[in-house]
Amino acid sequence: MMGARHPDEREGEVTLPFDPARAADGPRVMFIGHVRSPWKERGDCPRNIPMARSRMAEMGVTASIEVDEAFRPGLLSLEKHAYIIVLYWMSEAARHIIIQRPRALKGLHGVFALRSPVRPNPLALATVRVLGLDAEKGIIEIDAIDCVDGTPLIDIKPWMEEIDMPPREGR
Repeated sequence: MMGARHPDEREGEVTLPFDPARAADGPRVMFIGHVRSPWKERGDCPRNIPMARSRMAEMGVTASIEVDEAFRPGLLSLEKHAYIIVLYWMSEAARHIIIQRPRALKGLHGVFALRSPVRPNPLALATVRVLGLDAEKGIIEIDAIDCVDGTPLIDIKPWMEEIDMPPREGR
């Protein structure tokens, strides 16, 4: 992109010749609810789920997921699962940087080699522990999350060891 550098850009990073956030074509995602967290501003957020777990444990707080009423029937049988995969839209992240210079790593890295929310489609995922479920109200209490309060929720999937655990060598 030409002109002034975006506040999320760092020296040496490479941007796309367009901003995916402004693209008019392509599939649309329907948000099914929101994430509730103690992080009120982007700068407060931990960089990843392990950091979020640590900070939230120190604070003595948890997070929750609020599922919109129309989607609450989809919570049927979720109580059978101790862990879920939460997919959420990092709506405040830049979407036009394709090669990044992460603060925690040396050198430049392509966006697809990173877990950064700065990417063409700012999808994030976290595997979290379910602490409580009120399906009628659409509330799932979870152990931690690494996003700003009110972040749009895309999907919830049960974590299943037989499906989600990568195979070990020799298996």
